[in-house]
Amino acid sequence: MARSKDKSPKKPKKPGRMKQMWQVFQMTRRYDSNIVWILILGFLVPVLISVALGLLLSPGSVLTIILWAVSGVLAGILVMLIVLGRRAEKAAYSQIEGQPGAVGAVLRSSLKRGWVGSEMPVAVNGKTQDAVYRAVGRGGVVLISEGPKTRTARMVDDERRRVAKVGGNVTVTVISVGPDTDAVPLHKLARRLTRIKPTLTKAEVLAVNNRLSSMTTKLPIPKGVDPMKARPQRG
Repeated sequence: MARSKDKSPKKPKKPGRMKQMWQVFQMTRRYDSNIVWILILGFLVPVLISVALGLLLSPGSVLTIILWAVSGVLAGILVMLIVLGRRAEKAAYSQIEGQPGAVGAVLRSSLKRGWVGSEMPVAVNGKTQDAVYRAVGRGGVVLISEGPKTRTARMVDDERRRVAKVGGNVTVTVISVGPDTDAVPLHKLARRLTRIKPTLTKAEVLAVNNRLSSMTTKLPIPKGVDPMKARPQRG
């Protein structure tokens, strides 16, 4: 009797790069109605500048003008990709802005090199779901409150005192992400961290983070939401 060969199920193929870009564009267009015109403008401006430079610098050389035009097309494509990436990030985070765990999603996926942060908050209010997150980097310790300042101020002050006991003279910066007028928008949080003036070396960042992590109590709360899997809120 012939042995039947068990055919293992084929793994679903990952979408190609072009398909992924198309999916990102479709997702962005649902939340950004101006994305099409912005991308067209981002493509045309480098092309027109390159052609103008070619006509100005080499008016009699057709080959040179063509090379300038090709360079402009490549530059236009690059600008389109950069603009699409930033607008897509903004659209993705707009879906989860205001939800519990949104700051944790940013700390998990968008922190720049040199910064260490956890998607789990260091303090949380079980009733209101307001929370305080912590990130450590060259700029010192950053406490990020998620929720209105009037409700998170006490948690921030308590966490600031804990950091002072362990970190000594480490600079502590407080950033608010919430409904307040002076709060930092969710999609700008990662860039806001990079603008903090460096005060620690890489070795000091690691040492401070280890000391703070050793005193942190793990909280039984959900992790940050994933902006790429979040469902849009109904109007």
